[in-house]
Amino acid sequence: MKNKIYAKMISFRLAAEDVKEKALKVLVDRRGENYVDTAVKILIAVVLGALLLAGLYALFGDVVMPTLSQRVQEMFDYQG
Repeated sequence: MKNKIYAKMISFRLAAEDVKEKALKVLVDRRGENYVDTAVKILIAVVLGALLLAGLYALFGDVVMPTLSQRVQEMFDYQG
């Protein structure tokens, strides 16, 4: 029983030291790559989304809507 408790204590100590080392590595790291990468991805997504919306707005305003209104008028002006 005493050996099991001793083994558990050692395993907990090793786990705590491992967590301590990982936390220290994160705190010492000053690269900041994750923040820059995320900001660039968000910026690219916003720009592409704006271009897509502008293209759809131009397409619907110049091509789809005049054709649609013309076809609706032709349906109601049917003389047959």
